[in-house]
Amino acid sequence: MDDSATMPPRMRVEAPNPADREVLVIGLGNILLGDDGIGVHVVRQLAANPGKAPGLRPLDGGTLGFRLMDVFAHSDAILLVDAAELGEPPGAVRLLERDALNRHVRRAGRVSAHEAGLVDLLTLARLEGHSPSHLALLGIQPERIDWGETLSVPLSHALPVACQVAVDTVLRWRHST
Repeated sequence: MDDSATMPPRMRVEAPNPADREVLVIGLGNILLGDDGIGVHVVRQLAANPGKAPGLRPLDGGTLGFRLMDVFAHSDAILLVDAAELGEPPGAVRLLERDALNRHVRRAGRVSAHEAGLVDLLTLARLEGHSPSHLALLGIQPERIDWGETLSVPLSHALPVACQVAVDTVLRWRHST
């Protein structure tokens, strides 16, 4: 008797294609505090140009802090974009991937309530096992953080640079294994 007639067909399970990976780009900051809102400005610019990087999903994270935990739990690749004290001239753009991000968080600590939210979010995500396989901070050195809805001149000039670094990072992550 031929068992193949009675057995269900074999399911072929394929590994997910890295090129199908969605990369969440979360803009952090308060747009009412000038340069602090650079992360939000970056994701808004990316959202306005959706064809630049397939698989890029922009999210205005504003000042949500712990409320972003659910997003971390369901995302495999996250690029955070935020004003960051880098010790560099205003407008400097730096991509801090996993190890560099961890060093930055340890060095910067909880200087402000805003940074405390990011530090605590990253710590909680790691403790709960929700740290994505790809995680980085795209940090932009602010010139001023004060009341006002416009970016300083150095950060206005850094905006397209930060957008391009975000796009390049998304494309690289989507094509990595």
